Amino acid sequence: MKPSLVILAAGMGSRYGSLKQVDRFGPSGETIVEYSIYDALRAGFGKIVMVVRKEFVNDFKDLILRNAMTKAEIDFAFQELENIPEGLSVPNDRAKPWGTGHALLVAGKNISTPFAVVNADDFYGAASYKVMADFLIQSPEESMDTYCIVGYTLENTLSESGHVSRGVCMTDEDGFLKSISEHKKIFRRDNAIISQLDETHTMEFTGKEIVSMNLMGFTPSLFHHLDAQFRTFIQNNIDNLSAEFYLPAVINNVVREGKARVKVLQTSEKWFGVTYKEDRPMVINSLIKLLEAGVYPVNLWE
Repeated sequence: MKPSLVILAAGMGSRYGSLKQVDRFGPSGETIVEYSIYDALRAGFGKIVMVVRKEFVNDFKDLILRNAMTKAEIDFAFQELENIPEGLSVPNDRAKPWGTGHALLVAGKNISTPFAVVNADDFYGAASYKVMADFLIQSPEESMDTYCIVGYTLENTLSESGHVSRGVCMTDEDGFLKSISEHKKIFRRDNAIISQLDETHTMEFTGKEIVSMNLMGFTPSLFHHLDAQFRTFIQNNIDNLSAEFYLPAVINNVVREGKARVKVLQTSEKWFGVTYKEDRPMVINSLIKLLEAGVYPVNLWE
């Protein structure tokens, strides 16, 4: 059975300044989402599930996925404040989205196979989708749930236009995840890579650290953990209107509690994305180089 791909596309792109999921970067007007779908299909994925805001679903169908929908089965799930598990209620005055953990949770009804999850505005590279698909297809049945993360080298994931948020992975000697540490403000300063921990404290990285870019693989059992942890999150943050339910925190919890283990897969790909408007020329130039190398056709869907 082919694995599925969940694409998280409900973000608003506050630092980018617009809905970057619909921005076009390829020579024939392709979006980054389309390159993700193209790479996933040729790696062996089947159904695609797009998590979007309901008000933008027609934009995705008409502006982005018109051609891709002729090549793949694409479903939609909606990340809305009120789309929460039965028995829960939205706190008064809550306006901020619930975060990536909730975005994946709303896709649960669309998933019945092992699956991967990616961000809509991140370019992960063809080889990363292949190593993920191979893991999900070949992973044997085990007594403990086994998930995975594709790990990237930190120095290959930075933006020249500003700070980025990265999950730094710690692994054991067998390559299984021990923890993900979220760093919200990582940037280059001269020849150093710095994490701004708070107003007065910083931490320096070598650049060789392995980070998660939210290319993760799971079995459907994850939705049980998501549901349980989201209920706890709501209870603990009933008065915190800005708190977000992040997927890396969910993974940390299942690993710490011994409910699953997570293999960190290696990739030779260099990630790139569009955190800021100023990243746009870099993304376009990177895609041109990949086209010149024969990795992609000039028109993905011809």
